[in-house]
Amino acid sequence: MRARTNQPPNIVLLIESSRASGRSLLRGISEYARHHGPWAFHWEPGGFANVSRRIDLLQADGIILRDMEGIEEVLRFRIPVIVVGHRRREVPGLSNVITDSRMTARLAAEHLIDCGFREFAFVGYDGTPWSDERRDAFAECLRQAGFALRLYPPPGARGENPEPVYEEKAAPWAQEQAAIANWLKELPAPVGIMACNDDRAQNVVEACKVAGLRVPDQVGIIGADNDELVCELADPPLSSVAINFERAGFESARLLHQLLRHPRQSRANNILVEPTHVVPRQSTDLLFIDDLAVSRAVRFIRQNAARLVNVAEVVAAAGLSRRVLEKRFRTAVGRTILSEIRKARVDQISRMLVDTNQSISEIALATGFPGVEHFARYFRQERKTTPLAYRKTFGRLSIPR
Repeated sequence: MRARTNQPPNIVLLIESSRASGRSLLRGISEYARHHGPWAFHWEPGGFANVSRRIDLLQADGIILRDMEGIEEVLRFRIPVIVVGHRRREVPGLSNVITDSRMTARLAAEHLIDCGFREFAFVGYDGTPWSDERRDAFAECLRQAGFALRLYPPPGARGENPEPVYEEKAAPWAQEQAAIANWLKELPAPVGIMACNDDRAQNVVEACKVAGLRVPDQVGIIGADNDELVCELADPPLSSVAINFERAGFESARLLHQLLRHPRQSRANNILVEPTHVVPRQSTDLLFIDDLAVSRAVRFIRQNAARLVNVAEVVAAAGLSRRVLEKRFRTAVGRTILSEIRKARVDQISRMLVDTNQSISEIALATGFPGVEHFARYFRQERKTTPLAYRKTFGRLSIPR
């Protein structure tokens, strides 16, 4: 590490920007530096191989990297390093920023269950730890809800390729697409599928076309990371679990700053970045409930989640007596009508807190509350935190606090 001067610290960023997650990480890092800098950045989207011989010349004070490639060589520079986890959950002995695979899987499972699916499957990458974590957590969430899970066996798992199949080592797409299509044909329909990320979810959408299966009528698909470009390019557009990569970038910069200021006092530390919510799109835009009256009731509740709906309105929309609907609703959905109303409203409020620039009072007014205090109390009963704290934790950094 270079001798300390009055110059701003030189930070090397080994983060690709071809994907939305990488760009969000960079935005979060720059936001932290804007408020706590100045910092001087050298950004190398091509990874460590493109900058390894120049780190000494750059007089780097710290490194934030997204990929594992070159991690052993990075360590020899003996400067603070923050790893934003990707292929492995964490690198022992270093500070890691990792995403919460369990919560990601839980949100995906809950979304598919709420859509009415009762058959489930998972498509991931063979031998990829973060994919395996999401798979195992998805399976556990379904098991707790009383459902089984079917797994797609990638080519490497069938003995066609003894090496682990990462994205860059995957089987030729024509071969892989045919394998996924044949597997899909064997699944009971309708089936809800979680893919380990949006890229893999798009693979499943294309394989459904080859298999002659309709999305979402026969196969509902949800990805993870909410890369909007990938999700919207898919036909139909993909539902996805949103992860706050901008917050991950901000927290990685905060952690690096701590290591720079107190190198002898600081220890390796991990930061867990939680997903925020599901962004529903056409790939899961169905409601599989055999009871038509209950289906009408649930659809009415979800379509009117942004306003104050009461049980009497739901009963009228279903066309049954309240007593009969309550009994059939609980049987089909597993919740009371009032619980479903509260869940739908809080889900809507949560999305507005995360995705919009509206103030807390504006959101309260838009969702039919007479005042902010009532709004905050209602939200806290469901989320166990205040609307402002929820926004600070999960909202984009550009959203007013």
